[in-house]
Amino acid sequence: MSPRRLGVAAVIAVLTLGALGIAAAQALTSPLPPLDVQPYAAGPAQPGAVQSDAVQPSAPPGEATSTSVPLVDPVWVTDIAAKAGIPVPAVRAYATAQLSEPDGCDVGWTTLAGIGWVESQHGTLGGRSLGADGRSDTPILGPALDGEGVAAIPATELSRAWHGDPVWDHAVGPLQFIPSTWEQWSRDGDGDGTADPNDIDDAAAAAAAYLCADGHDLTTGAGWADAVFGYNHDQSYVDSVHSAASAYASRVQ
Repeated sequence: MSPRRLGVAAVIAVLTLGALGIAAAQALTSPLPPLDVQPYAAGPAQPGAVQSDAVQPSAPPGEATSTSVPLVDPVWVTDIAAKAGIPVPAVRAYATAQLSEPDGCDVGWTTLAGIGWVESQHGTLGGRSLGADGRSDTPILGPALDGEGVAAIPATELSRAWHGDPVWDHAVGPLQFIPSTWEQWSRDGDGDGTADPNDIDDAAAAAAAYLCADGHDLTTGAGWADAVFGYNHDQSYVDSVHSAASAYASRVQ
């Protein structure tokens, strides 16, 4: 994810997420609606919660954050996963994140699915498998942010724990959070007591919080585009996410 405090030129240079996913997004070959239509902020098929369980107490940034984790209707999840061609754990994560979204925000599961496809093909990039626990069988790391065609972001003691590189930072997990961004937006999306960017449940919840943070109206084309542009400052990225989200919305109609 593009760090919020980098200069615009540096953010555009990062393209860490795109380095993993934008080319892959071109493989999504479903017929797409025109790009000038409303970009499916919520999608036509909406998840339903069957119960809600409170989880851990509040924690500071970088640790699990207090939230109520809805249990998404498993029949809905299975049906949508089959229609959309998305792994069941990923659909569950995106739908849970939508149902847990901040008040007044309308981020939809299809938007999160569009980002998930562009970033890592929902944690399956390179032949990986996404497990029922929301983790890929092999961790997903972006390239070293060493200044070679990307921003130069030195590793910190905290970030090394996520990627293992003693020198440079890397984006981490299926939604490709840069560690400093994860420290600010981390969420415990599945209520297991930890906030881990390698867990698509946690990453989807954090992405929803990030998209909703600036108060954009995601039910409008301009608001949706601005929110996604805030996630990664590159217009081709916004276009790729829109195409993927629109395709998923079409598949489940």
